[in-house]
Amino acid sequence: MGVKPTPIAFQFTEEMKGFVTFGETNFEDGFRDGKESGDALMYHLVIRTEDTAEFVKNPKHESGATGYIKCDRLGGKRLVEKGVFNLLTDSADLDRKIMAYRLFFSDADGQPLTLSGKKRVQDNPGANPYKDTTTLYTNIFNGHISEEEEPASEIVAAGIIRILTLDLMKQMTTFRAYGGTFAERAKAFEEYGSFFLEKVWDVYKPSLAPGTDSYEREIPLYTTEGVQDAEISTHTFSTMDKLGLSMLRFNRKPTKDVVLLLHGLTTSSDMYIMPEHYNLVQYLLDNGYSDVWTLDNRMSNRHSYNLKRNRFNMDDVALYDYPPALATIRSEVGEDCRIHVICHCLGSMTFMMSLFGKAVDGIASVICNSVALTPRVPKWSKTKLQIGPFLADYVLGIEYLNPNWRREPGISIGNIFSRLISLFHKECNVPECHMLSFMWGSGNPAVYRHENMLDVTHRRAGDLFGGVSVNYFRHLIKMVKSDNTVVKYLDNNPKYATLPDDYFEHAKEIDTPIFFVTGEINDVFTDSNMECHKRLDAVSPGQYDIHVYPHYGHQDVFMGSNCHQETFPRMLEFLSKHSEVPFTFRGYNVDEDKRAARTHGA
Repeated sequence: MGVKPTPIAFQFTEEMKGFVTFGETNFEDGFRDGKESGDALMYHLVIRTEDTAEFVKNPKHESGATGYIKCDRLGGKRLVEKGVFNLLTDSADLDRKIMAYRLFFSDADGQPLTLSGKKRVQDNPGANPYKDTTTLYTNIFNGHISEEEEPASEIVAAGIIRILTLDLMKQMTTFRAYGGTFAERAKAFEEYGSFFLEKVWDVYKPSLAPGTDSYEREIPLYTTEGVQDAEISTHTFSTMDKLGLSMLRFNRKPTKDVVLLLHGLTTSSDMYIMPEHYNLVQYLLDNGYSDVWTLDNRMSNRHSYNLKRNRFNMDDVALYDYPPALATIRSEVGEDCRIHVICHCLGSMTFMMSLFGKAVDGIASVICNSVALTPRVPKWSKTKLQIGPFLADYVLGIEYLNPNWRREPGISIGNIFSRLISLFHKECNVPECHMLSFMWGSGNPAVYRHENMLDVTHRRAGDLFGGVSVNYFRHLIKMVKSDNTVVKYLDNNPKYATLPDDYFEHAKEIDTPIFFVTGEINDVFTDSNMECHKRLDAVSPGQYDIHVYPHYGHQDVFMGSNCHQETFPRMLEFLSKHSEVPFTFRGYNVDEDKRAARTHGA
């Protein structure tokens, strides 16, 4: 037996400073508002690993952290009772590593708190390794909690803290190795430094297209296990053009405020009931909206007819899908109930077409994500929209686009096509993600921000997104060419005669409150909702609200792992303004006259 190497400890000191806002859940807003109010937060830590060789080898790359946190609102300097630091751990994104901090401490009143922070080290356009490795996005939670407990925990404050330049220079002088001989300590320095540089190089280096991970389903297909404590039922109906559609109902108790959720093209009800994190349906049920419905319209990946060539367009969805769906809901809940709609992507566009085309009425409120009546897309997307449908239908003979092609056994046109697409996507090794970036938008990735998604969600993208006929894209490019405005696909077809030629024609007559939301980094529909809000506000000033979510893209506004903290609360606040359900924030009432009462330390 060989002699076991002497464990060599390694440590350094780190100091970070910034601002947080109490009662906030958004990092950027928390930093900005905290800076204005003077709510400074800093920490001083000694980060130490007792065995450098084991630290480098272990995939968690975990060290202990001791020191203090300082914040006047929390009682000044507070001792870190237990701290854990994870350095540059892997994620689903090959171009992203995570530096995570979890610090347990207590405020001046003895209330246990947790500082949970992450540095996002990622090769985005214009990437800045210095900024990425010195910027910590920070939440403070009530209680001493693990990462798994965060979704159900109360956020006390949110913001951003950074390593300032002078502090970084000082930090560089604090690196120490302990134990063993001088040569062994020197080797520990080399191992730790090499590990850090290699991990950073892995993120920012140029690289060829990645290989493909094998796939084994981790979460059941079409599962409803993500929603607890609700009676789940299926409600079917038929459209005027002879399609059978269905809705899922999640009911806890009778209410006068019913919520209907609408998905986009290629997704389904599954985007709202994902079991891997706190999903929107569960969030609504837990916050007083006790009757939630999800519609699988004709664009849903649950329908087999989307896996063959068809000629459906957005007019069909607006005219035929939503009126009978709403009639079905009203037949169950009563005509006197208020129906609130939350919709996404082309589900949002088609519902707004239905509303402003007067195919539906009596809607209490609408929340639209990403796009509504004014589709705007990146330049590369325009090119794909113009030539893609023709190439698919008439050159390649592809009946539909499917993100799952790479997983198909054997050789097929779709399989080969997917492999070609992957050559241009080095950002991850999930081929479904590569295909989604081709099918939608422009970016690497395009549909969502990797950093906002759980790894398991990223891996099962092929279950959450599905095949689609290219005809919808023909309709979309016609809208883009029509001054970025929704128009009918077949102007002279009498079946669509009841839909307007100009969807802004009746805008003054539509009194439904509408909340436009979108991600700041939307690589699918760019600033479409900002444009729509601008046009409608010019017609009916003050009637419409808008919010842009920092660090979010297109799909992750609903499917991100931290949506319950960063995107859902704003939607909930809007809903409460137009319903009888009081707005609650982590169990605290936040009516304007009581807003200070929910702020920690007020």
